[in-house]
This record gives sequence, structure tokens and C-alpha cells, in this order.
Amino acid sequence: MNAATIQKEFRELGDPSVAEHSARFFKTAKGEYGEGDRFLGIRVPVIRKAVRRYRDANLRTTLSLLKSRYHEERLLASLMLVDQFSRGDQTTRKSVYDAYLAHTRWLNNWDIIDGSAHKIVGPWLEDRSRSVLYRLLKSKSLWERRIAMMTTYHFIRLHDFDDALAIAEALIDDDHDLIHKASGWMLREVGNRDLATEEKFLKRHYRKMPRTMLRYAIEKFPEKRRKAYLNGDI
Repeated sequence: MNAATIQKEFRELGDPSVAEHSARFFKTAKGEYGEGDRFLGIRVPVIRKAVRRYRDANLRTTLSLLKSRYHEERLLASLMLVDQFSRGDQTTRKSVYDAYLAHTRWLNNWDIIDGSAHKIVGPWLEDRSRSVLYRLLKSKSLWERRIAMMTTYHFIRLHDFDDALAIAEALIDDDHDLIHKASGWMLREVGNRDLATEEKFLKRHYRKMPRTMLRYAIEKFPEKRRKAYLNGDI
């Protein structure tokens, strides 16, 4: 099955009213993070079903879809890569991992990254050097920096917190709200597993953390404790 065949079938699922809503939700106006992105109007559950339908597609076809001008086709391709990685042997997994990092230009929105980075980059790096993450976090690309942060979700789930904390610390001075949200989210996930470790990080950094990052990190704290952090009373 080639990319053109998949696109023909897939685009028939579009709904203009959903596309209009998605364009607003993903901030596509001039100057916003998703400026110029285009939508077919296909909801995520439908896209996930399509992943299973197109399982016979090879990596080359999937990467062709990833280069689509339409957001949903790029999301479809990213989820197909996750599926290919999870089902593949070592050679396939290496090919998918390499392709993923070679095509970050098209991994260009938070939903695409959040559903794939910790399922491809994270598992591949689990027993390997993670230096690539420290290169990505220094990138000028917002999306590469988000990949670095979101990849650590895989490690966090294994109670391996060092890279999540180091990357979150390095991104404290980042100037983008989407990075603040990702960092705060991962800190919250650390706390869900080891609250003492999260609070040790917060006590060192909360006064200089971006407000959004802090709010995400302490979202599930008891109200009194949360307000103490927000008010600088820790």
C-alpha cells in the first residue's frame, strides 16, 4: 500500500467543521506556534483506528505521509512509526528510531510529539547513551526541545528520574510556554512516583521556574501546599 492510496482513503474521513475547530485549537493564526498548519478534520480515535488498517505500509510509505501538509496525516504517520517500532525486531526498531530523529522537521506539534517520543526515542535509549537528548534540548526548534523533555516519560515510568530532572532544569529559562508545560508535566509524573524527589527539585528551583511550569508540576498537590509554592512560602 503506497502513500497516495492511504491519503486518498484517509482524506475521505475529513469533516470541515472539525477542521475549523482544530485550526483554532492548535493555534494556527499568524504568530502562533502552529502558524499555517492545515487540517482535514479527523478526530484522534479515527486516526488510531487507521493505524491498524494501514499496518502493511512500510517505513518509506510512512515517512512520505509524515511529510504531508495536513496535520492529521503527520499524526497518523507518527502513530504508525510507534506501531512499527513496538512490533519490530531490533533492526526495524533502529530504522524507525533513526528515521524519527531525522524527520523532526515534520514532528511539528505537541500532540504528534507527545504520542510518539516516549514510545520510540525513550525505549531505544533505555540502555544506551542519552546524549542525543542533551543535543535536542539546546536546539532552536521548539519541537526538538519538546522531544527531549517528553522522551523522559519512558524513563520516569521506570522510576529513572535523572534525565527528566536534568532536562527540566536546563529548560527552566526556555522562552516558550509549550516547553514550560511539558517540563511541569514531567515533574508532576516524577512526583506521582516519588514525591520527595519532585519536591527536592522544586525547593531548589521553584522561585525561578516559569509560572506555567510550576503550576503543572504542583497541579495535584493538596491546596494548601500548592498555594504555598505559588506564594513563595516554602
